[in-house]
Amino acid sequence: MGDPKRKHKKYTTPQRPYDTENLMEELKLIGGYGLRNKRELWRLKTELSELRRRARGILSLGAEERAVRQKELMDKLNKMGLVGPNGTPEDVLTLSIEDLLERRLQTYIVRRGLARGFFQARQLIVHGHISIDGRKVTAPSYHVRIDDERTLDYAASSPYASKDHPLRRAMAVEEAAGGVKVER
Repeated sequence: MGDPKRKHKKYTTPQRPYDTENLMEELKLIGGYGLRNKRELWRLKTELSELRRRARGILSLGAEERAVRQKELMDKLNKMGLVGPNGTPEDVLTLSIEDLLERRLQTYIVRRGLARGFFQARQLIVHGHISIDGRKVTAPSYHVRIDDERTLDYAASSPYASKDHPLRRAMAVEEAAGGVKVER
């Protein structure tokens, strides 16, 4: 079972750690999504491989048990925003690491326009300026569910909650100019 006081790894490292293609792909993903280190990427890759493993296991089951387990998995993944309401295990097998990265809170904040970039989004989250359903969330790797999307905003106690904050005014000016920074 293991000692409950000791933390266990939630990721697996690559089998070939110095493979040039793999290293370059990892660096592109880390830079493209503003990840802190490779461990965050490896954790998502492990989560994706577990989802794929479950989907392959469902495909190999008998008809009755397959229907029950497939419904459970698809409902869970639908709430997570990874597959549609009529998803199948084949859809799970086609998921990519980018699909999981797009559902991270850090990425979602940038896509919604609450921050200028990934690193600013990470800073806003860690400093407690972002809330979901009225609760502050301080983990950039938080997985945004479908239900959480509409309640995602600046925290009520944050100075950024005011429309008159200089950062929000500057972002509004940039947005009006078509995403191009305007020097004043």
